[in-house]
Amino acid sequence: MNNFKSVLARIVSTLPISPLLIMLGIMLFIVALTSSFYTIPAESEGIVLRFGKYIEKVPSGLHVKLPFEIDTVIPVPTQRQQKLEFGFATPGFTNPDQASDEPELEKSMVTGDLNSALVEWIVQYRITDPEKYLFDVRNPGLTLRDISEAVMREVVGDRTVDGIITIGRQEIEETALVRTRLLAERYQLGITINQ
Repeated sequence: MNNFKSVLARIVSTLPISPLLIMLGIMLFIVALTSSFYTIPAESEGIVLRFGKYIEKVPSGLHVKLPFEIDTVIPVPTQRQQKLEFGFATPGFTNPDQASDEPELEKSMVTGDLNSALVEWIVQYRITDPEKYLFDVRNPGLTLRDISEAVMREVVGDRTVDGIITIGRQEIEETALVRTRLLAERYQLGITINQ
């Protein structure tokens, strides 16, 4: 054991670099190695940014990036059906934009004949273009919420309360869907609205 210590001391003393720098270098290498690998979940695509600038889009799976926050990766759930709920909230939701803070306010609307109606609806969508979704609009989830609420208020405001409650529900749904899709495309949200 004494021989080993003396040999190690002789090797360290002949090195031009101090042992502390060697240990620091080894630790830095280990940290760089562990922070270079990342995984994108199965239902997502990853957007790679180098110093904040878009570099590439990567599919799901295991990938390698530059360490020390030179490259950052944003996973975007492109294969998952997402939804926005208006006028109510399902408990345990994971999408931060799914429910409003004030569902009672957003479901109360005025009809064309100046009556009050309580309207609840859901918008289902998928992210189809992650670059547009992340970089073209500041907050695409809230923007889609605002678009959908504005369209529904416009469509409900053009009809009587009898038409909303009885025979006009299908027409309201179709009209709101077409207008919401048109506005989402015009704003380049990078999403496809399914229903």
